[in-house]
Amino acid sequence: MLVFVTGLSIIMSAYHLVIVESPAKAKTIEKYLGSQYRVLSSIGHVRDLPKSNTDAVDIDAGFVPRYIISPGKSKVIDGLRAAAKKADEVLLASDPDREGEAIAWHIAELIKDVNPNLKRVAFNEITEAAVKDAIAHPRDLDINLKEAQEARRVLDRLVGYDLSGLIWKKVRYGLSAGRVQSPALRILMEREREIRAFVPDDYFTLTAHTTADRTAIPFICTEEPTAEAEATRIKTVGEAEKWHVTDLKETEVKRSPRPPFTTSTLQQAASTRLGFSPSRTMGAAQKLYEAGLITYMRTDSTTLSAVAQKQIIALIATEYGKDYLAPRQYLSLIHI
Repeated sequence: MLVFVTGLSIIMSAYHLVIVESPAKAKTIEKYLGSQYRVLSSIGHVRDLPKSNTDAVDIDAGFVPRYIISPGKSKVIDGLRAAAKKADEVLLASDPDREGEAIAWHIAELIKDVNPNLKRVAFNEITEAAVKDAIAHPRDLDINLKEAQEARRVLDRLVGYDLSGLIWKKVRYGLSAGRVQSPALRILMEREREIRAFVPDDYFTLTAHTTADRTAIPFICTEEPTAEAEATRIKTVGEAEKWHVTDLKETEVKRSPRPPFTTSTLQQAASTRLGFSPSRTMGAAQKLYEAGLITYMRTDSTTLSAVAQKQIIALIATEYGKDYLAPRQYLSLIHI
């Protein structure tokens, strides 16, 4: 907007407000967008259910949640409202999962009175192309996804809080229960009962330690006798004569590469190979995501974006040659 005042021209420039979850992500996205965009962070959730179970959910009204401003978030909300009031539009760019959708909905509920021009943008990778494409193709809030998160929080209050209180009285103070850990604990306990009820059988394993051209070659007997006399007989027969290789057969085996990581396979690999806890793994992945180095890490999808595939193909062809290039697309039925 160009305004002339007493012969002087003053440029009044409105902006597009982009709201993300983390300050680190805000800094990365600001590098991709021009001066017409302002990127702010909500620093996670801005509203939640109160700690008191009686105030959290109105069961008689149909399990209606009663939200309150999260502790320490009043100033954050005031800042978002002030920025939204001056913006042409507000782009809600929280994470593309149910938690991110809920955060976007809560922010929208808190600022829609000062700026009703609200749009939802979502991207699975923080790259310049992905961010700009998401902003060019905004969508409405996904109420189903928001309600999925809301149902989870309501269950946490109704199930987790009540069960935890009961366990404190009947078992020990400080223990907790919930919608996830309680069923998981039952599965573990049922398995433990099976293990305790198992009656072990004694058996013998027989291994022949042989060498060929100074190379150790162990052979394991396919039979596992339960009687010591039979084990002794097999051992005696094996030691009676020299061993010979009577046939050699070579088989070519083809091994396909593993699909891209999902949340669970990422945590499993980090645990077995690096000894990382799930929280440490997700913390490291969050930093990599916010820096634009990996796609969003909370997912059950193994699908790669077309842009990422092209970059991977170009890198392999350049560094290793086309003989090592075998492009493939992994498809997933579920994408969270």
